[in-house]
Amino acid sequence: MEQILEETELRMESAIENLEKRLLNIRAGRANPAILDSIVVSYYGVDTPLKQLATISIPEARQLCIKPFDKSSIGLIEKGIFEANIGLTPNNNGETIILNIPALTEETRRDYVKQAKVVAEETKIALRNIRQDGMNDIKKLEIPEDAIKSLQDEIQELIQKYNKIVDDKAKEKEQELMSI
Repeated sequence: MEQILEETELRMESAIENLEKRLLNIRAGRANPAILDSIVVSYYGVDTPLKQLATISIPEARQLCIKPFDKSSIGLIEKGIFEANIGLTPNNNGETIILNIPALTEETRRDYVKQAKVVAEETKIALRNIRQDGMNDIKKLEIPEDAIKSLQDEIQELIQKYNKIVDDKAKEKEQELMSI
């Protein structure tokens, strides 16, 4: 019985971690190396994450500097950034790639807030699915009716707790995006 609760909570926790990663990828007008996490470069025929090919630094508040370990890979990294379609244009000076992050307009801020809300809602849907799986697992147990009800109440408390976390994180991201 406790195993079902623990498994349900672990799955909900991983849904929150996924939410945090996805929210990091929504730009806030400041340089954040996390926006490059999804970039994969075809290096010697092998798809390799950008983080494994270069160091990424933040020389200024709205600028990312990518310094490849192997200078011959600079063109491949540049191509990978273009193909990732993250809305940034790489500037290659032969040794490093500079990504300038443009200031956000009011319209792009609102679009990013909408994206954040969509991500939050998708996480809530995932949480509801996890709750439903837990409820179904409980119904399969051969235990007294009041024990089943008690476990279902605990799972309901879990989803309320995690939904609040989702709401808080979405609100936090919205404030981050809308602050100038």
